[in-house]
Amino acid sequence: MSTYGPTNVAKMGKDQQMNTAKQTIQPAWVRITHWLNALAIVIMVFSGWQIYNASPIFHFVFPKSVTLGGWLAGGIMWHFAAMWLLVANGLLYLAINLVSGRAWKKFLPISPKAMARELYDAIRLRLGHQDLSQYNMLQRAAYLFVWIDALVLVCSGLVLWKSVQFPLLRDLFGGYNTARVVLVALVPRSFMLMIRGR
Repeated sequence: MSTYGPTNVAKMGKDQQMNTAKQTIQPAWVRITHWLNALAIVIMVFSGWQIYNASPIFHFVFPKSVTLGGWLAGGIMWHFAAMWLLVANGLLYLAINLVSGRAWKKFLPISPKAMARELYDAIRLRLGHQDLSQYNMLQRAAYLFVWIDALVLVCSGLVLWKSVQFPLLRDLFGGYNTARVVLVALVPRSFMLMIRGR
């Protein structure tokens, strides 16, 4: 069982519990950039559904009540506005993480053995998290997945936006239509992960 299990948390002294409760877990810049990303992603999802409805790939369309922009051009304008917010905010987040060294301290290393152990503990509902200022292996892996997912989404979006200017990227995706399928398939999964937190 993980050393951070619920039994060990219960044995913590009151002073230690109060210090943990009072400590700032994430700096303000992390919270602000995360909320700006969340806003940009929500706008991009709803406007993206409007864009999708103009030329569906699959045999369904999204209800008009959950789309943003009113029509194709309106959806595209909202999508691009949110895209620039996401890009600027993402670059700021990445730069601060790299310059401050936070990226190396918080997200690395990832140990497959420790991850397997923590996954086993999580399945048995015994994965604790005594020190909230440190990410466990599953959280580190989740962040890595989100970064890779975001990179794939951005690259597939670039193929759709500027297909002629990025022929190599288009070819890596197997063509324009495959990039569309990748974008439509990954967005709902990422969006639900962001909403539910798991």
